[in-house]
Order: sequence, then structure tokens, then C-alpha cells
Amino acid sequence: MHKHQHGPSWRKLPPRYARFLMPLVLSVFMSALVSAVATVASVGPGAAFVAHWPGAWGVSWLVAFPALLVAMPLARRLVGLLVEQH
Repeated sequence: MHKHQHGPSWRKLPPRYARFLMPLVLSVFMSALVSAVATVASVGPGAAFVAHWPGAWGVSWLVAFPALLVAMPLARRLVGLLVEQH
């Protein structure tokens, strides 16, 4: 009988890395989505999109990641002011 393993089979990072990984992951997803929408709006879908979007995503991510490193703690504080704590 095999035990079913849930979750990753690799060793996880210590919790102190979460403050950098959350903005990293969020910046990748959000910059991809926003740059895709802006690129489609600018050049339309198709070959022009495929040609322009990777560069737009790269530039967007270079701005988004450091911005989130600064913005996330501020957003947490603001949410803390607005949401009742247990």
C-alpha cells in the first residue's frame, strides 16, 4: 500500500522568505495579465501581440516586483486598519 503524498516533494523554504516570495509570485502573475491586456488593446491579437507581449511583460515585471516589495507592507497596514483583528 502506498502512502499518498500531498504537497510538494521538495524541501520548502523557511517562513522568512514568504515576504519576498509573495510579491515575486504576485508580480509575475499580475504583470503578465496587465501587460497582456495592454498589449492586446494596443496592437490587437495575433502575430503583433506575440511579438510585443514578452518585452512588455519583462518591463512590467521589472517595475512590478520592486513596487510590490514596497506596496505590500503598506497594503497590509491599511488592511489592518480596516479589518477587525481577532
